Amino acid sequence: MKANLKGIISIATVVVIVAACNGGKKLNETETQTSNAKATNIDSIYKDVQRTTFQYFWDGAEPNSGLARERFHVDGVYPENDKHIVTTGGGGFGVMAILVGIERGFITRQQGFERMQRIVNFLEKADRFRGAWSHWINGETGKVKPFGRKDNGGDLVESSFMLQGLLAVRQYFKDGNEGEKALAAQIDKLWREVDFNWYRNGKNVLYWHWSPEYAWEMNFAVTGFNECLIMYVLAASSPTHAVGAEVYHEGWAQNGKINHTTTKYGHTLTLSHNGAQEYGGPLFWSHYSFVGLDPRGLKDKYADYWEHNKNHTLINHDWCVENPNKFKGYGPQSWGLTASYSVNGYAAHMPGKQNDLGVISPTAALSSMPYTPGYSMQAMKYWYENLKDKVYGPYGFYDAFSETDNWYPQRYLAIDQGPAVVMMENHRTGLLWKLFMSCPEVQQGLKKLGFESPTIK
Repeated sequence: MKANLKGIISIATVVVIVAACNGGKKLNETETQTSNAKATNIDSIYKDVQRTTFQYFWDGAEPNSGLARERFHVDGVYPENDKHIVTTGGGGFGVMAILVGIERGFITRQQGFERMQRIVNFLEKADRFRGAWSHWINGETGKVKPFGRKDNGGDLVESSFMLQGLLAVRQYFKDGNEGEKALAAQIDKLWREVDFNWYRNGKNVLYWHWSPEYAWEMNFAVTGFNECLIMYVLAASSPTHAVGAEVYHEGWAQNGKINHTTTKYGHTLTLSHNGAQEYGGPLFWSHYSFVGLDPRGLKDKYADYWEHNKNHTLINHDWCVENPNKFKGYGPQSWGLTASYSVNGYAAHMPGKQNDLGVISPTAALSSMPYTPGYSMQAMKYWYENLKDKVYGPYGFYDAFSETDNWYPQRYLAIDQGPAVVMMENHRTGLLWKLFMSCPEVQQGLKKLGFESPTIK
């Protein structure tokens, strides 16, 4: 798979933005030349941001496993000396980012294949629990690194993010040479070994965690709407341990209680956002499941997921532009609230007086590129040209910053860098959407759950 990846969509978008700023009037020759120059500039920025962010998963990867580190701190200061800890969910986004790297020419296909081999070989030998990996894994040994005292076993949500990425990799290499076909077969075996039915705990809902030591004591039944939709799609799609449609409708959709209508700034959400119904939750809820699951035209009886995700993003953007908390720097040039590092630890930033802490997370706008390309590029360009010395480093934009608190940590998180690379590519070419949606079992699973999509045959 090789395509012409010149970023035509991004250039066209910028020309439209310039015209819109001109009151919608037709541009004269001088204005057209100016808009073309601006388009070329934004395309150059786009390429550089995507390339450097990709490097988090290449040069910045944990060397033994080849997987994404949970975090990378340029300042060299790590909690509990965890520089060797890799993350299952972030690693899943990372394998998708490696496919982007191949297609963009950042690395060769052979280099990407060899890294994938290392990753898959590691995942085969790493601790698994009824086929599911833990949230954190020691990249040197493959052993569980507990995410919490009782969270020391299988994490079905993080494993689903990994599987979403691995299935895209399988589709990418399945028709290649003998080595590539063997890699695709290895991935297929890992996918088939995940026992989604076990994670029902005998009920019509999926549970996030299971531990051989603490069993179901975490007691986290996953209901929507949040970042976990992909887990239910994969559970319905499994060729070996599939769950029935009733698990989706009674568990995730709570027998229809998932529907709740709210309108802010003229944008309507039709899904209930857990604990964040007024403005919608942090933006990663519209990113993590949709790095592979194509939201364009994706509908079921609960939502039109393209319209939902776009409106979720627009509400987030408009809140930052209105800026009711009067934080420094907020506006159309700097917006985006999601889960990230925060001034005091880690927080799920989102609209709302109590939940907006004055912290901008660049991944929020970058990973929303398909939904709000004009607004996302406006923020990316502003940060790159005006704040670059403070917010940009060897692996792209740092995880978060606050102009209000004069806080600019030189730190990264895999779970935030990955969706930025992948969704920027989905905006341009739909690469990861095409790969994941080409999985025949995923198409069957979506049909089982009552989804419709232009990509379902």
